[in-house]
Amino acid sequence: MEFSTQTSASLHQIKTAALAVGVFSDGILTPAADVIDRASDGAIRDIVKSEFNGKPGTHLALHTPKGVTAARVVLVGLGKQDAYSASVQADAEHAFARYCVQAEIAEAVTTLAATECADTTLRDRARAAATAALRAVYHYDATFGKRKETPPRLRKLALSVTRAQSAQAQQGLAEGRAIGNGMNLTRLLGDLPANVCTPSYLGQTARKLAREFKSLKAEVLDRKGIEALKMGSFLSVARGSYEPPAFIILKHTPAAARGASRKRKPPIVLVGKGITFDAGGISLKPAAAMDEMKYDMCGAATVLGTLRAAAELELDREVIGLIASCENLPSGRANKPGDIVTSMSGQTIEILNTDAEGRLVLCDALTYAERFKPAAVIDIATLTGACVVALGHVNTGLFSKNDALADGLLKAGREAGDTAWRMPLEDAYQAQLQSNFADMANIGGRDGGAVTAACFLSRFAESYPWAHLDIAGTAWRSGKNKGASGRPVPLLVHYLLAEAA
Repeated sequence: MEFSTQTSASLHQIKTAALAVGVFSDGILTPAADVIDRASDGAIRDIVKSEFNGKPGTHLALHTPKGVTAARVVLVGLGKQDAYSASVQADAEHAFARYCVQAEIAEAVTTLAATECADTTLRDRARAAATAALRAVYHYDATFGKRKETPPRLRKLALSVTRAQSAQAQQGLAEGRAIGNGMNLTRLLGDLPANVCTPSYLGQTARKLAREFKSLKAEVLDRKGIEALKMGSFLSVARGSYEPPAFIILKHTPAAARGASRKRKPPIVLVGKGITFDAGGISLKPAAAMDEMKYDMCGAATVLGTLRAAAELELDREVIGLIASCENLPSGRANKPGDIVTSMSGQTIEILNTDAEGRLVLCDALTYAERFKPAAVIDIATLTGACVVALGHVNTGLFSKNDALADGLLKAGREAGDTAWRMPLEDAYQAQLQSNFADMANIGGRDGGAVTAACFLSRFAESYPWAHLDIAGTAWRSGKNKGASGRPVPLLVHYLLAEAA
């Protein structure tokens, strides 16, 4: 999708298939809407008085309004003016883009980003506009046969700004495009069925990204390579499936850091859980909604989407993605409750529940991350149903003992509209992981399940600043609108942009 700025004409003279202007629910017009209203002899105010309430998420299209060159003027509701925020603007941009998709419009112009709101810059609002538009045009058709639908036609979106604002808007659009493209890759990988999106497929995706972007380099280790690293915990989960496991290393190295003369900052490492299908193993899950366990690799998909965004942005910071990927299935070779395995760190683990497998693959990846002497390590995983019980589907669970890292991620989430909530990680919870037969158990009981899962991971992440994102409640939607969300790619890219700056 192409993004640009529109600076050459007065609003009422812009030639486009659809022009978006904002209207507040208390009857106040944005400056852009006021321009169109005056050009059309009060048509906007008449419509607002008679039938458009301006509530957030609403829209109304006016076809060929008098005095306006645009084929349609689309009124987009912004809610109350004193409550207008970055999240409302992002939702409004998405509503407009969705309208364009449904109306089969190929190119459009939005003025919404030009409307100021608290604690944002034009760059922020332009970024949100591009991200929202790419969310709206996401179209899954990879596994349809005869029922394939026509992809969305919306291919060009311009932001109406002044010449003085153009450079700032273009910077925001470029960032938003990278975030949106990263989100859509993450969504596609999540939505693909488990018989297509296997560990090998994730490895192929990493290699494809490395061919597409010069800053990326991919390495994919097979079972033999993983065995050489002594990742006994990860491999124990993979044993139950005929599908071979993969350990994926994807590195983004900025151009300026590829020469030997420049001293590199320590990298930021992202670790993704890549269970491409999770039946629970011997501790078999209930059949209802088990199809959604194809989404148990959304942590891995997030890492790939975020690295794609970093490469598109030519981010001036080294970022390394690590993905431990396999299936978790029941078989005669699968983990059994009571088995004891040895992790790459040398610590032993008593497996009390084979459905607590995500932590078993992540712990070895966290140990592997030590070799990079990282500035920070962030793991991303659809780890626990307990996190969904605690936070629902609004906030991602954030666990960290490092205040600076946690604060940076929380701030990035707020800026991106991809929010997280910090959860406790006190040592008092560690006692629940005690085992009579190994260094630790892989579960700590029903109480505080999301916390004890994070406590388990913390034992393998003691040599560097570390944070854990539990995305079990935010990585996908269920029901009629079932599909991957692309979260938390926006949060992570905003964090990386701040770190690069």
